[in-house]
Amino acid sequence: MATDEFAEFMFRACKLDAPDPAAAWQKLRDEQQRLIDWLADKKEVHLTGPDTDLRLQIAGRTWINSDGHRNFPSGEIFTGPVEDSAEGAVRFSYPMVTNGREIADIRLRFARGKVVEASAAKNEEFLLSTLDTDMGARFLGEFAFGTNFGITQFTKNILLDEKIGGTVHMALGSGYPDSGSLNRSAIHWDMICDLRQGGLVTVDGILFLRDGRFLV
Repeated sequence: MATDEFAEFMFRACKLDAPDPAAAWQKLRDEQQRLIDWLADKKEVHLTGPDTDLRLQIAGRTWINSDGHRNFPSGEIFTGPVEDSAEGAVRFSYPMVTNGREIADIRLRFARGKVVEASAAKNEEFLLSTLDTDMGARFLGEFAFGTNFGITQFTKNILLDEKIGGTVHMALGSGYPDSGSLNRSAIHWDMICDLRQGGLVTVDGILFLRDGRFLV
C-alpha cells in the first residue's frame, strides 16, 4: 500500500473523516455496548461461511467493549469462549503473519474445544509445530466481532485487520482473564474469518449477523 493510500486508509480507520470524530467514537462505543448487552445472557454462537461451520459456547463469559482505550484505532467486541466447547470446522480468510512468517489458508477442525485437524497452504509445518507449543495452544482463548466499518481491507497488521467490520476473529492460545477465559498458553494467535460475502452468525438460534452486517 502506497504511503498516501495508507494515510487515507488510516484517516478512515480513525474516523477522522467524520464531522465530529469524538462523537463518532462515542457512537461506536454505544453500538458495541448495545451488542454486548444483547449477547450478555446468550449461550451458543454458530458461525457458517465458506468451508466453515463452527459452534462454540459463551454462557457465563464476559464481552469486552474495545472502543479505543486498549488500542487505536479500535472497534471490536470480544470474549473468551468456554474452553471445551468449540465443535466443527473453520477456514480463515486471510494469512496469519507472525515473526516474519506468513501462514496462509489456515483450516482447523475442533472437537471438544481442541484443534484435532489443521492445515495450511503455506507454512503448514510451522502451524502444526506451534499447535504443540503447550497444553493451551490448541484451544481458543478469544472470539470476537470486528465492528469498525471504516477499516475495509486486509493490511497484514493484525491490530488493524482484526477490527474490520463484518469479520470475526479467533485466537488460539491464551485468553483474557477479564473475559472469563481460563485458557493459558505461551501463544495468542489471532486469525480472521471474513463474513462479508456469504457468512452467517446465529446466537441461540437467532440471526445475529449476515454478510457482515449486524441484524439485532
